[in-house]
Amino acid sequence: MPETKPTTRTGPGRVLVALYAIFAIGATSRSVVQILTRFDEAPLAYSLSAVAAVVYIFATFGLASGGRGGRTLATVSCLFELAGVLAIGTFSLLDPEAFPHATVWSVYGKGYLFIPLVLPVLGLLWIRRTVPRTD
Repeated sequence: MPETKPTTRTGPGRVLVALYAIFAIGATSRSVVQILTRFDEAPLAYSLSAVAAVVYIFATFGLASGGRGGRTLATVSCLFELAGVLAIGTFSLLDPEAFPHATVWSVYGKGYLFIPLVLPVLGLLWIRRTVPRTD
């Protein structure tokens, strides 16, 4: 009997979906409060936090759907997230004055135990190990 591969929303994929959902809720609520109450203090950081929130929302839906379109959405989201974490992480180290307040991706996600750096790598590896949902 041939071994069947899991879909993105089964097995460890459930943990990834849960983590992305937690980050989506956290980043969204944080960025909304920051933008509404003190945007003038750090517009770049707060705008980037809002971008991160949107990426986490897309990744959550992509991984949770598991179909071909969802896998594409999750792949693009994870790649964008990884590029963002690396770029913003590096930029926040090279020019700390540009980030008077941290973003989710500042210093490679240091304020979030580096989960923003590891999460897209795990997401991409999981997507690679799975097959599209057929139901």
